[in-house]
Amino acid sequence: MTNDKNLPLPSMKFIYQTWWKVLAVLIILYTLVAGFLLDVPKLPIMHETIRNVYFHVPMWMAMFTVFTISVIYSVAYLNTGNEKYDLIAVECVNTGTFFYVLGLITGMMWAKYTWGAYWSNDPKQNSAAIAFLLYCAYAVLRNSIDEEQKRAKISAIYNIFAFPIMVVLIMVLPRMTDSLHPGNGGNPAFGKLDMDNHMRIVLYPAFIAWCLLAVWIASLRYRIRLIEYKRNEIN
Repeated sequence: MTNDKNLPLPSMKFIYQTWWKVLAVLIILYTLVAGFLLDVPKLPIMHETIRNVYFHVPMWMAMFTVFTISVIYSVAYLNTGNEKYDLIAVECVNTGTFFYVLGLITGMMWAKYTWGAYWSNDPKQNSAAIAFLLYCAYAVLRNSIDEEQKRAKISAIYNIFAFPIMVVLIMVLPRMTDSLHPGNGGNPAFGKLDMDNHMRIVLYPAFIAWCLLAVWIASLRYRIRLIEYKRNEIN
């Protein structure tokens, strides 16, 4: 593969390769088929809804992956002023927000069948909703600033501070209070009591597959944004 001087970082050459995209598609197909056909533990209350773990949890993993990449490139932008870093960061945030919504929706569907309501005001749910609003505010902030460099700098700084706050809201605070959510508020996580090897051979590949898909979507959005950026420069 030829070198592209427009690539912001050498590591971004990865997005132009095909093998990992094919791998992502194959693993997703595998998890979809195996997730619905393989046996799962017969548990009270949850029953067959435990299959949602193959989709709900990987959505969060995918979200964390692209949000982490966005923070890395926000720091890189502040250090270098390279506009392409900002483009990568914003498209990773946009992609992460999309997977955030999928994580919330799959969680709400699961809550309906196990807790009796789509939204039970569980600390985990409320914290996730607050963190989601942080990233909605990121989009509003970017759209409210017209000057490009100022918009990029302010949104980069906001993104760097929003990420650890989101981690605290989702991963830390719910563990400090009573919660219905597995792994929080004294409740054991699935991995300790309910997982078996049949589920692990689906769940672990699902983590990889959906994270790769998130990176793929973000890379496509970045390439589209880069074309628009170059077009505006020419005009």
